[in-house]
Amino acid sequence: MLIVGELINASRKSVAAAIDAQDSGAIRRLAVDQVAAGAQYVDVNAGIYPDREAELLPWLVEAVQNATGSPCSLDSPNPEAIEAAWGVHQGVPMINSISLEKERYDTLLPLIQGAACRVVALCMSDEGMPETCDQRMRIAERLIHGLTGAGIALEDIFLDPLVQPVATNTQYGLEFLEAVEQIEKTWPGVHTICGMSNVSYGLPNRAFINETFLAMAVARGLDGAILNPLDMRNMARLIAAEMLIGRDAFCGEYLKAYRAGKLEAA
Repeated sequence: MLIVGELINASRKSVAAAIDAQDSGAIRRLAVDQVAAGAQYVDVNAGIYPDREAELLPWLVEAVQNATGSPCSLDSPNPEAIEAAWGVHQGVPMINSISLEKERYDTLLPLIQGAACRVVALCMSDEGMPETCDQRMRIAERLIHGLTGAGIALEDIFLDPLVQPVATNTQYGLEFLEAVEQIEKTWPGVHTICGMSNVSYGLPNRAFINETFLAMAVARGLDGAILNPLDMRNMARLIAAEMLIGRDAFCGEYLKAYRAGKLEAA
């Protein structure tokens, strides 16, 4: 499971305060904590500063990589901000994200064409959010065709089928899970990734719902997640889910986590 740590996002008050104060120490500490908890990529987002995003996103990248050496997920639809952050990034970044929305697609595709990167591809078009598995599959096919045609390797594509709140439609969870399974079966080598928080929107005890849904998605083949790696209970359930579907040879990662005390919160 590829874990992208989601916490360095300017929409969070503490992160916005660190950005405003140019407190790189606070950003570095948050990056170090996420990597220590299991994040392989650290997401960086300065989206609440549209006029300064091309300045701030590289600053966040440098703070994260100086502290951890880990690659970043460059989280912006703004090609200027992506390009500026990519210019200081060391190693292979993740571009988060492209979609089939025409303006976003047309501006980001030339930037990533033939480049060494991983790409989060949202199953969204100008028609809006997909509701069914079939709608997601049609968008996914077009995204894969376009990205591979631009020189992005299949294994570097992370399709996000987009989670929607079950409080508005009780079938949304099932349609998402079926899309994950169908994508993995239809295009061997491609990855699936998502954030979980939307599924529980409007309901009580949201963390419990998100944790349960993540385990269900792993069982369907999900192999990437954008989440808070400091949530030890969620991470513990993720480790157990990976073991139970046969992704953990001889239960080694589970046993290592147990010895390290990482399962106590479960």
